[in-house]
Amino acid sequence: MFIQTEETPNPASLKFIPDGEIILTNGNVEFKNQKQAAIKSPLALQLFEIAGVESIFLGRDFITVTKSDKFEWSKIKAEILATIMDFLVSGKPVMFDEISENFANSEDSEIVKQIKELIEIKVRPAVAMDGGDIIFHSFEDGIVKLQLKGSCSGCPSSTITLKSGIENMLKHYIPEVESVEQVED
Repeated sequence: MFIQTEETPNPASLKFIPDGEIILTNGNVEFKNQKQAAIKSPLALQLFEIAGVESIFLGRDFITVTKSDKFEWSKIKAEILATIMDFLVSGKPVMFDEISENFANSEDSEIVKQIKELIEIKVRPAVAMDGGDIIFHSFEDGIVKLQLKGSCSGCPSSTITLKSGIENMLKHYIPEVESVEQVED
């Protein structure tokens, strides 16, 4: 099994792409600590056992690992690669229960549906290439609130991405949008 690694715009995050492997068939999930991982993902739990691992983001065909600033990639990358490879070769399920993001909701207003559609079609594929994701949180009084996950969370360029990229695009297509803000977990 070959696992490709890619740098992300966030220097504390690396994207691991196992060749031909589907990590999650539905949605994505982020783990900020070992306790969250213990409930949902044996793979994430094993990765948290590596000193320096701060968060794990599982996507469709990739795993993004974010490390503590106290550790260098040169010290922990090989152990992360070995852990991912050993786990995937074992055939164990990545998740105890497959996660399903309920992105579309029939109760959403027309504006919220348009916002979600633009995020789904134009934004999420681009940020997934960088090892992260952006999830719609809410829309109220002209303000779109989004949650950043994976390498996007804590990335130095995330504010620029939100304001210059996503906010400008949403304002262009949806006049009711006045600004975009980030929300934390």
